[in-house]
Amino acid sequence: MRTVTLGVSSREEMSARFVAAFKGNAQGAHISFASHELLFQTLTPLRWSLIRAVIGAGPLSIREIARRVARDVKGVHRDVHALLDVGILERNADGTIEFPYDVVHVDFLLKND
Repeated sequence: MRTVTLGVSSREEMSARFVAAFKGNAQGAHISFASHELLFQTLTPLRWSLIRAVIGAGPLSIREIARRVARDVKGVHRDVHALLDVGILERNADGTIEFPYDVVHVDFLLKND
């Protein structure tokens, strides 16, 4: 089972993971955002429903994703491209879209600085 961790990480935290991975310590798959605001701006409720619809589904066309979430193709196209841009979704050579993970783990702390 492949898990991706979505979270908020500082440059120092990301660098530490990179150094540890370079030394051979497995870090798992991470997609990090620079701030909580950016995470919430990118991962809107509609995009979460899109992610939920493609988990474990294999390669899909944008039209099929739109059918699965009962939304118009144009809106799904826009959301798919936003998720492609941050590396959450992947585009295959044949143009299909895929979420290459079986599980999503969200990890961040929210505190008053």
